[in-house]
Amino acid sequence: MASRPELKEEDESSFCKFFRNLPEKNAETVRIFDRGDYYSAHGEDAVFIAATVYRTTAVIRKLGREPGLESVTMTVMVFRNFIREALLRLSKRVEIWQNSSGKRMDWKVTKQASPGNLQDLEDELGGQVENAPIMLAVKISAKASEARQVGVCFADASVRELGVSEFLDNDLYSNFESLLIQLGVKECLIPPDPAKKNPELNKLRTIASNCGCAIAERTLGDYGTKNIEQDLPRLLKDDRSTGTLPITDMKLAMSSAAALIKYLGVMSDPSNFGQYQLYQHNLDNYMKLDAAALKALNLMPGPRDGAKTMSLYGLLNQCKTPTGSRLLAQWLKQPLMDLKEIERRQQLVEAFVNDTELRQTMQEEHLRSIPDLYRLTKKLQRKAANLEDVVRAYQVVIRLPGFLGTLESVMDEQYRDPLEAEYISKLREYSDAFAKFQEMVETTVDLDALENHEFIIKPQFDESLRTIRKRLDKLRRDMDTEHKIVGQDLNQDIEKKLFLENHRVHGWCFRITRTEASCIRNKKQYQECSTQKNGVYFTTSALQSMRREFDQLSETYNRTQSGLVNEVVAVASSYIPVIEKLAAVLAHMDVIVAFAHVSVHAPTSYTRPKMHPRGTGDTILKEARHPCMEMQDDISFITNDASLVRGESEFLIITGPNMGGKSTYIRQIGVIALMAQIGCFVPASEAELTIFDCILARVGASDSQIKGVSTFMAEMLETANILKCATKESLVIIDELGRGTSTYDGFGLAWAISEYIVKEIGAFALFATHFHELTALVDTYPQVQNLHVVAHISEGTEHDGNGPKQKREVTLLYKVEPGVCDQSFGIHVAELVRFPRKVINMAKRKADELEDFSGKHEEGFVQASREEVEEGSKLLKEMLVQWKRDVESQGLTKKEQVERMRELVRSNEALRSNGFFKTIQAL
Repeated sequence: MASRPELKEEDESSFCKFFRNLPEKNAETVRIFDRGDYYSAHGEDAVFIAATVYRTTAVIRKLGREPGLESVTMTVMVFRNFIREALLRLSKRVEIWQNSSGKRMDWKVTKQASPGNLQDLEDELGGQVENAPIMLAVKISAKASEARQVGVCFADASVRELGVSEFLDNDLYSNFESLLIQLGVKECLIPPDPAKKNPELNKLRTIASNCGCAIAERTLGDYGTKNIEQDLPRLLKDDRSTGTLPITDMKLAMSSAAALIKYLGVMSDPSNFGQYQLYQHNLDNYMKLDAAALKALNLMPGPRDGAKTMSLYGLLNQCKTPTGSRLLAQWLKQPLMDLKEIERRQQLVEAFVNDTELRQTMQEEHLRSIPDLYRLTKKLQRKAANLEDVVRAYQVVIRLPGFLGTLESVMDEQYRDPLEAEYISKLREYSDAFAKFQEMVETTVDLDALENHEFIIKPQFDESLRTIRKRLDKLRRDMDTEHKIVGQDLNQDIEKKLFLENHRVHGWCFRITRTEASCIRNKKQYQECSTQKNGVYFTTSALQSMRREFDQLSETYNRTQSGLVNEVVAVASSYIPVIEKLAAVLAHMDVIVAFAHVSVHAPTSYTRPKMHPRGTGDTILKEARHPCMEMQDDISFITNDASLVRGESEFLIITGPNMGGKSTYIRQIGVIALMAQIGCFVPASEAELTIFDCILARVGASDSQIKGVSTFMAEMLETANILKCATKESLVIIDELGRGTSTYDGFGLAWAISEYIVKEIGAFALFATHFHELTALVDTYPQVQNLHVVAHISEGTEHDGNGPKQKREVTLLYKVEPGVCDQSFGIHVAELVRFPRKVINMAKRKADELEDFSGKHEEGFVQASREEVEEGSKLLKEMLVQWKRDVESQGLTKKEQVERMRELVRSNEALRSNGFFKTIQAL
């Protein structure tokens, strides 16, 4: 806090007046003022930053006369941390204001950024953007009918791509939700709805919010398509008129494109012209996932995740390049539906799994040295690149022969062809394309100077450069001489104790280790510069003089070479398309090698799953494990088999004790299915899977009072989505259902929903429940199977103040076996968390009373079938009607009423032999 800069405002009242006259801004926008060596924020933004960054209001100072303008300042480092938090986690928009003219109060917005468009602040974010920011605009045509027409346009400005899609959707907008997840959208533009009264737009807003998107409303004028036919041809790479593209028939998508192009302001930057690609996104190419499935399968890291391996992304992200990490995030949200493409990825993973040397060489030697090539091309596109960026591209190019040599050394014939098709032929082509680029860099750039972290043009290129270089070299030799003289004077080893360094703040100076620093104390010829962790920096009068001359000459050298540098950078910019293609190939390889690494280094190696064509085959897993759970410390994971067979075990009901592993079991099957469809190996000893068109989940009880959604309402919304979206080829995961309402209502809903999925949809489903009565579904539907989590119960005796008492010990075995678990273990969990003994005893007593009443645990108890319940109820009703008629007509006493009831029962053979009546009689 001590280093926080003081706000130096010469004319405070003028600035306060200027600030208060600024146009009103959106509540999600933060205005920050760039003051050169620090930043400031004012008004409600100052309060927000004080709470978010400093976590105290003590940092706020009042500017100007009463009541004063709240103001707060940030160092450059604090500012960078804040915008990272604001844009990437809090979904805020940021405006940076600068007073570049030097005139009083001539502040202007110079940079703007939002979660879906980070371009202006990419340098300040420092390349820490893990996933590409995608921005999407949507427009709908909602009629009274069930189907809604949805048109979207989305952009990844980092690679200059525009995508469009238009599709029919249901009233829950399930396809729209799947699209947001598939693309990883960070910001969503929607048409205006000032009063928030349009129910359709409210649905879109809720879905976008649930998917973690920032939301921005645009005016209807922005959605106008008047200029789109002129704008698109100017932006696109190929010069065909957009009229020849079928996508221009998509009126809603084109309307969305107009809004998105205007919001991004791409038409105002001529460097965008002829650079964009337009493609059509087909939802059906990828498995559909909803927000609930994303959460249930722990696909992406959550805010509270501790260990990296708690999410599937964290577990699989053994990528060595930033582009690889971003591609992995994309693949996880876009599992494939094409069997050939899945098997192609699997074949490549297998090549790296089976060849340890190939895998390790790729990761440790080659991929580790690849920078963020997409970020580099963006700098070249924006004309913000320098000689260092060109050298970084060159360093990638000269590594390509190493990549090729390693890949070509693979001897196994079955992997040669896939590696050749996916990597070798492409890398060979790009390596050849870069030949002239490599020659240019080696001819013009002084590669020897790289050792001193200098990026300069070779002095031979220009007579004046040669002259300056000679003087700079002589100065370096003089500095080395001074280094030796100081070393002798201080009696310090110039190799191990005393160093000559070019410090980023102090320039050329000496550094001595802190343990030896006392030798320069009280010696006037040595002036200390600063003390840091790695030693004490100091200088001498002679070195200071040389340093000043060296800095002046370096500045002159840079000024003289700037024209040549611009030419070199311009030539490098012409290679942008090839660099982008190379980045895509290396990112693909990085993810495949990461899959192989994880498959080999898991506690038990993963296996390659056999995939069946869509609509055929079963899902059978042997010794399956949850990939994230097994990585946790001190866990010895219990494996389980799983079998989803068409017509036999399509709908699995899993019962068993709390904390017994039901949730882990059903989720791990979903995770394994997703891993298989992204082309990864899976945690099982054997695996065969059908291709699922979507994974739909209803897991956990979560509510949101802020959004006015209760636990039960959230549960019902997720379930409604399942019932509307699931098909025969879907995988449905339900972990508890109906808990947010009364037991009877909850069970009724759970039964009806299960029966609907079994009868009407026919989807593959896993249902973990505490409604043990649901297991009766197996009597009616052959495709339903009951499983239970095993718990071992041992009876013992414990002593308290009142004498010996029976004690029931429960041991959870985490094993899933066929059959039903007909009891719950809630009290056992209460014991585990050390409830007061009186509460435990009271709970047991009450539970025993209820169980005695139900008779279900008594010897000889048999559960009646559904038909017996219906028949018995009918016979019982007829008998009770007869008994009531007799009582009223004959005026029987209480004793006679009981006797008459017995007579009716004795004479009714059909009733007495009914299974349901027998259970009632047993009470």
